[in-house]
Amino acid sequence: MLKPILLVEDDKRDLELTLIALERSQLANDVVVLRDGAQALEYLDRQGAHADRADGNPAVILLDLKLPKVTGLEVLQAVRANPSLRSIPVVMLTSSQEESDVLRSYELGVNAYVVKPVAFDRFVSAIAELGVFWAVLNEPPPGSLKAARKHE
Repeated sequence: MLKPILLVEDDKRDLELTLIALERSQLANDVVVLRDGAQALEYLDRQGAHADRADGNPAVILLDLKLPKVTGLEVLQAVRANPSLRSIPVVMLTSSQEESDVLRSYELGVNAYVVKPVAFDRFVSAIAELGVFWAVLNEPPPGSLKAARKHE
């Protein structure tokens, strides 16, 4: 079973574009969509509405920086502080080019920081490449679901 891609995005337009881009990349992974940082933390911690979700972590978290309730930086910090979550690749997917946002994201352990391209074609291409890299090409740490299946 493929691990899902967790997409945390509050902007409706960016969400639709990201889903179109992931669909065009023809990944078989399910995409779990959450609209704020609090929902993301509940999902990852299997609490609240997500208490009965399937075991396992997502293949990658595509995380917007400026989210309601709990910011993307706060989600990233919580993920990196939790031993059972810290190996999940996290890609900050944002419109912010502020140096302080980029620096803080890397200080907190983000795997990649991607500024959302304005042009639709560039956006679709960037998201498709991200999805393929993190869900298919990236070699996960030993003990993860994908790595365990690979060695059977």
